[in-house]
Amino acid sequence: MQLFSRLYDRVMAWSRHRHAPVYLACLSFAESSFFPIPPDVMLMPMAMARPDRAWRLAALTTIASVVGGLLGYLIGMFAFDLVEPLMQNAGYYPRYLQVKEWFDSWGFWAIFLAGFSPIPYKVFTITAGVIAMPLLPFTLASLLGRGARFFLVAALMAWGGERMEGTLRLYIDRIGWIMVLLGIVVILVAKF
Repeated sequence: MQLFSRLYDRVMAWSRHRHAPVYLACLSFAESSFFPIPPDVMLMPMAMARPDRAWRLAALTTIASVVGGLLGYLIGMFAFDLVEPLMQNAGYYPRYLQVKEWFDSWGFWAIFLAGFSPIPYKVFTITAGVIAMPLLPFTLASLLGRGARFFLVAALMAWGGERMEGTLRLYIDRIGWIMVLLGIVVILVAKF
């Protein structure tokens, strides 16, 4: 069944759309404060489809993400009482409490690592606002962490370019079904 190859073809077509950078910026902004899908899912195919624009796309993603992080900071600072029930319903509240402990110990480095890693960055941006972390270190850590992540992703995709795109297209259905099976196994192991 070639479900994943059709999706792959569609994503690659979308990544070449003339408005794709605008969508990438919007996704990057939203993900840093409230949206669950990371911008890497758009940045990767866009950098792979247009390696000549990879650095520009990484810069756009970084800037939009940091600006979105500043919105998350403001949400934490001024509207946490409204957001707290949403975090609890979405299952982010235990992470929020853990992040709050990390800030006591690590501060700048907590934001840097959250910006670089797949940990939900939005939880860190909101928490930074709740504890009123100084804005300059928050912004600097965000720029460094998010920039390192997105420039690394863009560089890897640009390096692979058309070769990677063609090779990935050949194996995408196998990879997709393996990932589905792994997801099922993880869910079953977590339940039992």
